[in-house]
Amino acid sequence: MDAAAALPEAWSQVRAPVIVPLLRLAVAVCLTMSVLLFLERMYMAVVIAGVRLLRLRPERRYRCDPIPEDDPELGSAAFPSVLVQIPMFNEREVYQLSIGAVCGLSWPSDRLVVQVLDDSTDEVIKEMVQLECERWARKGVNITYQIRDDRRGYKAGALRAGMKHAYVRECEYVAIFDADFQPDPDFLRRTIPYLVHNPEIALVQARWRFVNADECLMTRMQEMSLDYHFTVEQEVSSSVCAFFGFNGTAGVWRISAVNEAGGWKDRTTVEDMDLAIRASLKGWKFVYLGDVQVKSELPSTFKAFRFQQHRWSCGPANLFRKMLMEIVTNKQQSLSQRCAYRSGAVSTFPRPSPFSILLALPGLFTCFSSGLPLRTSCPCTEQKPH
Repeated sequence: MDAAAALPEAWSQVRAPVIVPLLRLAVAVCLTMSVLLFLERMYMAVVIAGVRLLRLRPERRYRCDPIPEDDPELGSAAFPSVLVQIPMFNEREVYQLSIGAVCGLSWPSDRLVVQVLDDSTDEVIKEMVQLECERWARKGVNITYQIRDDRRGYKAGALRAGMKHAYVRECEYVAIFDADFQPDPDFLRRTIPYLVHNPEIALVQARWRFVNADECLMTRMQEMSLDYHFTVEQEVSSSVCAFFGFNGTAGVWRISAVNEAGGWKDRTTVEDMDLAIRASLKGWKFVYLGDVQVKSELPSTFKAFRFQQHRWSCGPANLFRKMLMEIVTNKQQSLSQRCAYRSGAVSTFPRPSPFSILLALPGLFTCFSSGLPLRTSCPCTEQKPH
Protein backbone atom coordinates (compact mmCIF):
# COMPACT_ATOMS: atom_id res chain seq x y z
CA MET A 1 0.00 0.00 0.00
CA ASP A 2 2.85 2.41 0.80
CA ALA A 3 4.45 1.76 -2.63
CA ALA A 4 1.13 2.31 -4.41
CA ALA A 5 0.58 5.57 -2.58
CA ALA A 6 4.08 6.77 -3.44
CA LEU A 7 3.64 6.33 -7.19
CA PRO A 8 1.40 9.39 -7.75
CA GLU A 9 3.74 11.55 -5.73
CA ALA A 10 6.79 10.30 -7.65
CA TRP A 11 5.01 10.92 -10.95
CA SER A 12 4.17 14.50 -9.96
CA GLN A 13 7.78 15.14 -9.08
CA VAL A 14 9.07 13.81 -12.42
CA ARG A 15 6.34 15.26 -14.64
CA ALA A 16 7.07 18.95 -14.22
CA PRO A 17 10.89 19.01 -14.47
CA VAL A 18 11.35 16.18 -17.02
CA ILE A 19 8.26 15.13 -18.98
CA VAL A 20 6.81 18.56 -19.70
CA PRO A 21 10.07 20.02 -21.15
CA LEU A 22 10.52 16.97 -23.36
CA LEU A 23 6.98 17.26 -24.68
CA ARG A 24 7.47 20.96 -25.36
CA LEU A 25 10.70 20.21 -27.22
CA ALA A 26 8.96 17.52 -29.30
CA VAL A 27 6.15 19.92 -30.20
CA ALA A 28 8.66 22.61 -31.17
CA VAL A 29 10.60 20.18 -33.37
CA CYS A 30 7.42 18.98 -35.08
CA LEU A 31 6.27 22.55 -35.73
CA THR A 32 9.68 23.49 -37.13
CA MET A 33 9.76 20.50 -39.44
CA SER A 34 6.20 21.24 -40.59
CA VAL A 35 7.17 24.82 -41.44
CA LEU A 36 10.26 23.66 -43.33
CA LEU A 37 8.27 21.10 -45.31
CA PHE A 38 5.66 23.75 -46.11
CA LEU A 39 8.38 26.12 -47.36
CA GLU A 40 9.83 23.32 -49.48
CA ARG A 41 6.42 22.61 -51.00
CA MET A 42 6.05 26.32 -51.76
CA TYR A 43 9.49 26.33 -53.36
CA MET A 44 8.54 23.37 -55.53
CA ALA A 45 5.33 25.09 -56.57
CA VAL A 46 7.27 28.17 -57.68
CA VAL A 47 9.83 26.09 -59.59
CA ILE A 48 7.27 23.90 -61.33
CA ALA A 49 5.27 26.99 -62.30
CA GLY A 50 8.42 28.50 -63.81
CA VAL A 51 9.18 25.29 -65.66
CA ARG A 52 5.68 25.25 -67.13
CA LEU A 53 5.65 28.96 -68.04
CA LEU A 54 9.14 28.99 -69.54
CA ARG A 55 8.64 25.57 -71.12
CA LEU A 56 11.95 24.28 -69.83
CA ARG A 57 11.45 20.83 -71.27
CA PRO A 58 14.37 18.36 -71.36
CA GLU A 59 14.49 18.55 -75.16
CA ARG A 60 15.29 22.26 -74.86
CA ARG A 61 18.12 21.69 -72.39
CA TYR A 62 19.69 18.62 -73.98
CA ARG A 63 20.30 17.44 -77.48
CA CYS A 64 17.99 14.55 -78.37
CA ASP A 65 18.00 14.23 -82.16
CA PRO A 66 16.44 10.95 -83.34
CA ILE A 67 18.82 8.25 -84.42
CA PRO A 68 18.92 8.17 -88.25
CA GLU A 69 17.25 5.14 -89.74
CA ASP A 70 17.86 5.73 -93.45
CA ASP A 71 21.66 5.63 -93.50
CA PRO A 72 22.46 3.07 -96.23
CA GLU A 73 26.06 2.65 -95.09
CA LEU A 74 25.49 2.12 -91.38
CA GLY A 75 22.08 0.48 -91.45
CA SER A 76 21.22 -0.92 -88.02
CA ALA A 77 24.77 -0.17 -86.86
CA ALA A 78 23.65 3.45 -86.41
CA PHE A 79 21.71 2.21 -83.38
CA PRO A 80 23.63 1.47 -80.18
CA SER A 81 23.36 -1.97 -78.62
CA VAL A 82 20.89 -2.01 -75.74
CA LEU A 83 20.43 -4.58 -73.00
CA VAL A 84 16.94 -4.87 -71.46
CA GLN A 85 16.64 -6.58 -68.09
CA ILE A 86 13.37 -7.91 -66.64
CA PRO A 87 13.82 -9.12 -63.04
CA MET A 88 11.06 -11.52 -61.98
CA PHE A 89 9.93 -13.42 -58.91
CA ASN A 90 6.89 -15.73 -59.14
CA GLU A 91 5.12 -13.41 -61.59
CA ARG A 92 2.32 -15.69 -62.72
CA GLU A 93 -0.15 -12.95 -63.73
CA VAL A 94 2.03 -10.43 -65.57
CA TYR A 95 5.03 -12.23 -67.03
CA GLN A 96 3.49 -12.55 -70.49
CA LEU A 97 2.55 -8.88 -70.64
CA SER A 98 5.97 -7.64 -69.57
CA ILE A 99 7.95 -9.98 -71.84
CA GLY A 100 5.65 -9.25 -74.76
CA ALA A 101 5.95 -5.47 -74.29
CA VAL A 102 9.76 -5.58 -74.13
CA CYS A 103 10.02 -7.90 -77.12
CA GLY A 104 7.78 -5.48 -79.02
CA LEU A 105 10.14 -2.54 -78.59
CA SER A 106 10.84 -0.73 -81.85
CA TRP A 107 14.59 -1.32 -82.09
CA PRO A 108 16.74 -3.30 -84.54
CA SER A 109 16.68 -6.91 -83.41
CA ASP A 110 20.43 -7.30 -83.87
CA ARG A 111 21.04 -4.34 -81.54
CA LEU A 112 18.77 -5.50 -78.73
CA VAL A 113 19.37 -8.13 -76.05
CA VAL A 114 16.58 -9.08 -73.64
CA GLN A 115 17.38 -10.75 -70.32
CA VAL A 116 14.63 -12.33 -68.24
CA LEU A 117 16.19 -12.66 -64.79
CA ASP A 118 13.95 -15.19 -63.09
CA ASP A 119 14.42 -15.75 -59.36
CA SER A 120 11.13 -17.59 -59.00
CA THR A 121 10.85 -20.33 -56.39
CA ASP A 122 7.77 -21.90 -58.00
CA GLU A 123 8.91 -24.49 -60.53
CA VAL A 124 5.64 -24.28 -62.47
CA ILE A 125 6.01 -20.53 -62.95
CA LYS A 126 9.68 -20.90 -63.92
CA GLU A 127 8.70 -23.37 -66.64
CA MET A 128 5.96 -21.05 -67.91
CA VAL A 129 8.34 -18.08 -68.09
CA GLN A 130 10.98 -20.15 -69.84
CA LEU A 131 8.49 -21.36 -72.44
CA GLU A 132 7.40 -17.77 -73.06
CA CYS A 133 11.02 -16.77 -73.65
CA GLU A 134 11.52 -19.66 -76.06
CA ARG A 135 8.39 -18.62 -77.93
CA TRP A 136 9.75 -15.12 -78.52
CA ALA A 137 13.19 -16.51 -79.40
CA ARG A 138 11.60 -18.51 -82.21
CA LYS A 139 10.20 -15.23 -83.55
CA GLY A 140 13.73 -13.86 -83.91
CA VAL A 141 14.03 -11.90 -80.66
CA ASN A 142 17.42 -12.09 -78.99
CA ILE A 143 16.07 -13.10 -75.58
CA THR A 144 17.78 -15.13 -72.87
CA TYR A 145 16.27 -16.79 -69.82
CA GLN A 146 18.55 -16.50 -66.78
CA ILE A 147 18.23 -18.28 -63.44
CA ARG A 148 20.60 -18.45 -60.46
CA ASP A 149 21.51 -21.21 -58.04
CA ASP A 150 20.64 -18.94 -55.11
CA ARG A 151 18.76 -15.67 -54.64
CA ARG A 152 21.58 -13.86 -52.87
CA GLY A 153 21.05 -10.12 -53.13
CA TYR A 154 17.52 -10.55 -54.50
CA LYS A 155 16.78 -7.96 -57.21
CA ALA A 156 20.19 -6.28 -56.96
CA GLY A 157 21.89 -9.67 -57.09
CA ALA A 158 19.89 -10.69 -60.16
CA LEU A 159 20.71 -7.46 -62.00
CA ARG A 160 24.37 -7.77 -61.05
CA ALA A 161 24.52 -11.37 -62.24
CA GLY A 162 22.93 -10.40 -65.54
CA MET A 163 25.63 -7.81 -66.15
CA LYS A 164 28.43 -10.38 -65.83
CA HIS A 165 27.76 -12.16 -69.14
CA ALA A 166 30.32 -11.66 -71.90
CA TYR A 167 27.81 -10.39 -74.46
CA VAL A 168 26.91 -7.46 -72.18
CA ARG A 169 30.30 -5.90 -72.99
CA GLU A 170 28.97 -5.14 -76.47
CA CYS A 171 26.02 -3.18 -75.06
CA GLU A 172 26.26 0.52 -74.27
CA TYR A 173 23.01 0.99 -72.36
CA VAL A 174 20.74 -1.06 -70.12
CA ALA A 175 17.00 -0.54 -69.71
CA ILE A 176 15.29 -2.01 -66.64
CA PHE A 177 11.61 -2.94 -66.33
CA ASP A 178 10.09 -4.68 -63.36
CA ALA A 179 7.78 -7.56 -64.20
CA ASP A 180 4.61 -5.47 -63.87
CA PHE A 181 5.79 -2.72 -66.26
CA GLN A 182 4.98 -2.61 -69.96
CA PRO A 183 6.81 0.01 -72.07
CA ASP A 184 5.38 1.37 -75.31
CA PRO A 185 7.14 0.30 -78.54
CA ASP A 186 8.81 3.71 -78.97
CA PHE A 187 10.31 3.80 -75.46
CA LEU A 188 13.93 3.29 -76.52
CA ARG A 189 13.62 5.66 -79.48
CA ARG A 190 12.49 8.43 -77.13
CA THR A 191 15.03 7.84 -74.35
CA ILE A 192 18.25 6.54 -75.89
CA PRO A 193 18.97 9.75 -77.93
CA TYR A 194 19.51 11.68 -74.68
CA LEU A 195 22.27 9.25 -73.76
CA VAL A 196 23.77 9.08 -77.24
CA HIS A 197 24.08 12.85 -77.73
CA ASN A 198 24.92 13.86 -74.15
CA PRO A 199 27.88 11.89 -72.77
CA GLU A 200 27.49 13.45 -69.30
CA ILE A 201 24.07 11.83 -68.78
CA ALA A 202 23.99 8.47 -66.99
CA LEU A 203 20.27 7.88 -66.50
CA VAL A 204 17.03 8.66 -68.30
CA GLN A 205 14.03 8.06 -66.05
CA ALA A 206 10.49 7.76 -67.44
CA ARG A 207 7.22 8.33 -65.64
CA TRP A 208 4.94 5.56 -64.37
CA ARG A 209 1.37 5.32 -65.62
CA PHE A 210 -1.02 3.21 -63.55
CA VAL A 211 -3.48 0.94 -65.33
CA ASN A 212 -5.33 -0.14 -62.16
CA ALA A 213 -5.66 3.25 -60.46
CA ASP A 214 -9.47 2.98 -60.37
CA GLU A 215 -9.52 -0.49 -58.85
CA CYS A 216 -10.23 0.67 -55.29
CA LEU A 217 -9.86 3.61 -52.92
CA MET A 218 -6.36 2.52 -51.90
CA THR A 219 -5.07 2.54 -55.48
CA ARG A 220 -6.65 5.95 -56.07
CA MET A 221 -4.83 7.35 -53.04
CA GLN A 222 -1.55 5.82 -54.22
CA GLU A 223 -2.03 7.34 -57.65
CA MET A 224 -2.53 10.80 -56.14
CA SER A 225 0.65 10.51 -54.10
CA LEU A 226 2.82 9.11 -56.89
CA ASP A 227 1.45 11.53 -59.48
CA TYR A 228 2.61 14.36 -57.24
CA HIS A 229 6.01 12.71 -56.97
CA PHE A 230 6.42 12.38 -60.74
CA THR A 231 4.69 15.60 -61.79
CA VAL A 232 6.31 17.86 -59.20
CA GLU A 233 9.17 16.30 -57.24
CA GLN A 234 10.95 14.54 -60.10
CA GLU A 235 10.26 17.43 -62.50
CA VAL A 236 11.67 19.99 -60.06
CA SER A 237 14.72 17.88 -59.22
CA SER A 238 15.49 17.27 -62.88
CA SER A 239 15.09 20.98 -63.68
CA VAL A 240 17.22 22.51 -60.92
CA CYS A 241 19.69 19.77 -60.04
CA ALA A 242 21.49 16.91 -61.77
CA PHE A 243 20.37 14.42 -59.13
CA PHE A 244 17.10 12.68 -58.36
CA GLY A 245 16.33 9.20 -57.16
CA PHE A 246 16.17 6.38 -59.69
CA ASN A 247 12.78 4.73 -59.32
CA GLY A 248 14.16 1.23 -59.86
CA THR A 249 12.35 0.59 -63.15
CA ALA A 250 11.27 2.28 -66.39
CA GLY A 251 14.72 3.83 -66.78
CA VAL A 252 17.76 3.52 -69.04
CA TRP A 253 21.31 3.56 -67.67
CA ARG A 254 24.62 4.12 -69.40
CA ILE A 255 26.50 0.91 -68.61
CA SER A 256 29.83 2.67 -68.23
CA ALA A 257 28.28 4.91 -65.55
CA VAL A 258 26.91 1.87 -63.71
CA ASN A 259 30.33 0.25 -63.74
CA GLU A 260 32.11 3.43 -62.66
CA ALA A 261 29.70 3.80 -59.73
CA GLY A 262 30.50 0.28 -58.56
CA GLY A 263 27.59 -1.64 -60.06
CA TRP A 264 24.60 -3.04 -58.22
CA LYS A 265 25.00 -3.58 -54.48
CA ASP A 266 22.69 -5.49 -52.17
CA ARG A 267 23.57 -3.72 -48.92
CA THR A 268 20.10 -2.16 -48.65
CA THR A 269 16.59 -2.83 -49.92
CA VAL A 270 16.71 0.33 -52.08
CA GLU A 271 19.39 -0.73 -54.53
CA ASP A 272 18.00 1.76 -57.06
CA MET A 273 18.68 4.78 -54.83
CA ASP A 274 22.04 3.32 -53.80
CA LEU A 275 23.24 3.20 -57.41
CA ALA A 276 21.78 6.64 -58.21
CA ILE A 277 23.59 8.34 -55.32
CA ARG A 278 26.90 6.64 -56.11
CA ALA A 279 26.65 7.63 -59.79
CA SER A 280 25.73 11.20 -58.90
CA LEU A 281 28.68 11.46 -56.53
CA LYS A 282 30.87 10.53 -59.50
CA GLY A 283 29.56 13.59 -61.37
CA TRP A 284 27.01 11.93 -63.67
CA LYS A 285 23.78 13.71 -64.57
CA PHE A 286 20.21 12.36 -64.77
CA VAL A 287 17.24 13.34 -66.93
CA TYR A 288 13.57 12.84 -66.15
CA LEU A 289 11.12 12.58 -69.06
CA GLY A 290 7.59 13.18 -67.85
CA ASP A 291 6.18 12.75 -71.36
CA VAL A 292 7.49 9.18 -71.65
CA GLN A 293 5.12 7.02 -69.62
CA VAL A 294 5.35 3.31 -68.87
CA LYS A 295 2.30 1.31 -67.86
CA SER A 296 2.44 -0.35 -64.45
CA GLU A 297 0.24 -1.63 -61.64
CA LEU A 298 -0.22 -0.35 -58.10
CA PRO A 299 -0.41 -2.67 -55.06
CA SER A 300 -4.09 -3.48 -54.69
CA THR A 301 -3.91 -5.32 -51.36
CA PHE A 302 -3.11 -3.77 -48.02
CA LYS A 303 -0.38 -6.34 -47.33
CA ALA A 304 1.49 -5.47 -50.53
CA PHE A 305 0.99 -1.75 -49.96
CA ARG A 306 2.22 -1.97 -46.35
CA PHE A 307 5.34 -3.86 -47.36
CA GLN A 308 6.09 -1.36 -50.13
CA GLN A 309 5.77 1.61 -47.79
CA HIS A 310 8.00 -0.03 -45.16
CA ARG A 311 10.67 -0.62 -47.78
CA TRP A 312 10.44 2.92 -49.09
CA SER A 313 10.68 4.32 -45.55
CA CYS A 314 13.27 2.08 -43.88
CA GLY A 315 15.54 1.42 -46.85
CA PRO A 316 16.57 5.04 -47.58
CA ALA A 317 17.29 5.70 -43.90
CA ASN A 318 19.52 2.63 -43.76
CA LEU A 319 21.29 3.66 -46.97
CA PHE A 320 21.81 7.24 -45.81
CA ARG A 321 23.35 6.01 -42.58
CA LYS A 322 25.80 3.84 -44.54
CA MET A 323 26.70 6.52 -47.10
CA LEU A 324 26.82 9.59 -44.84
CA MET A 325 30.60 9.91 -44.71
CA GLU A 326 30.93 9.18 -48.42
CA ILE A 327 28.49 12.01 -49.16
CA VAL A 328 30.06 14.45 -46.71
CA THR A 329 33.61 13.89 -47.96
CA ASN A 330 32.74 13.96 -51.67
CA LYS A 331 34.57 16.76 -53.53
CA GLN A 332 32.83 16.54 -56.91
CA GLN A 333 29.53 17.92 -55.57
CA SER A 334 28.79 21.32 -54.06
CA LEU A 335 27.54 21.66 -50.49
CA SER A 336 23.96 22.27 -51.61
CA GLN A 337 24.05 19.22 -53.88
CA ARG A 338 25.41 17.02 -51.12
CA CYS A 339 22.74 18.27 -48.75
CA ALA A 340 20.16 17.25 -51.37
CA TYR A 341 20.86 13.63 -50.47
CA ARG A 342 19.51 14.24 -46.95
CA SER A 343 16.07 13.18 -48.13
CA GLY A 344 17.46 9.68 -48.48
CA ALA A 345 16.99 9.33 -44.73
CA VAL A 346 13.27 10.03 -44.79
CA SER A 347 12.10 9.53 -48.36
CA THR A 348 12.78 7.28 -51.31
CA PHE A 349 12.84 10.31 -53.54
CA PRO A 350 15.40 13.03 -52.67
CA ARG A 351 14.30 16.59 -53.48
CA PRO A 352 16.99 19.29 -53.60
CA SER A 353 15.98 22.84 -52.61
CA PRO A 354 17.38 25.91 -50.85
CA PHE A 355 16.02 24.46 -47.61
CA SER A 356 17.99 21.22 -47.93
CA ILE A 357 20.65 22.25 -45.42
CA LEU A 358 18.05 22.94 -42.72
CA LEU A 359 16.05 19.86 -43.63
CA ALA A 360 19.19 17.75 -43.35
CA LEU A 361 19.03 18.03 -39.57
CA PRO A 362 15.72 16.19 -39.05
CA GLY A 363 16.80 13.79 -41.79
CA LEU A 364 19.91 12.87 -39.83
CA PHE A 365 17.86 12.41 -36.67
CA THR A 366 15.47 10.09 -38.51
CA CYS A 367 18.37 8.20 -40.01
CA PHE A 368 20.23 7.42 -36.81
CA SER A 369 17.17 6.98 -34.63
CA SER A 370 15.94 4.28 -37.00
CA GLY A 371 19.31 2.58 -37.32
CA LEU A 372 18.80 -0.02 -34.57
CA PRO A 373 15.34 -1.20 -35.68
CA LEU A 374 16.65 -1.56 -39.22
CA ARG A 375 19.13 -4.15 -38.04
CA THR A 376 16.63 -6.19 -36.12
CA SER A 377 12.95 -6.03 -36.89
CA CYS A 378 12.29 -3.70 -39.80
CA PRO A 379 10.03 -5.54 -42.29
CA CYS A 380 11.97 -4.19 -45.24
CA THR A 381 15.06 -6.15 -44.22
CA GLU A 382 13.30 -9.48 -44.36
CA GLN A 383 13.63 -11.78 -47.32
CA LYS A 384 11.34 -10.56 -50.05
CA PRO A 385 10.62 -10.97 -53.74
CA HIS A 386 11.49 -8.30 -56.24
